[in-house]
Amino acid sequence: MNRLQFIIAIAIILFVAFALGWLARWLVNRFSQVSSADLGEMEELARALHDAEETRDQAIAYLQQRENELTNQLSQTEAELRAAMEGLREARAETEELRSYIEQMNQGAQ
Repeated sequence: MNRLQFIIAIAIILFVAFALGWLARWLVNRFSQVSSADLGEMEELARALHDAEETRDQAIAYLQQRENELTNQLSQTEAELRAAMEGLREARAETEELRSYIEQMNQGAQ
């Protein structure tokens, strides 16, 4: 193989490498292009995701508000229950005192 044949062989190899590189770039570019329909679908998905996040945030805010309301209502109910139990305890004590007084009066009258 003389010098001219070697240069021609190298030139052919370089040309084939260039052609394969260009073909590979063209294929990658062709397959990675996003069509307008895909862009529209991605926009629609992004909008739906945004709406879902807003709905979730509203639901969380509503649940927190409702939890606070129920906690306040529970606290008020517990306070009313304590007051009612205290009143009942006082009424029972007063009833016992009256029974004792009546029994003493009945024993004293006999």
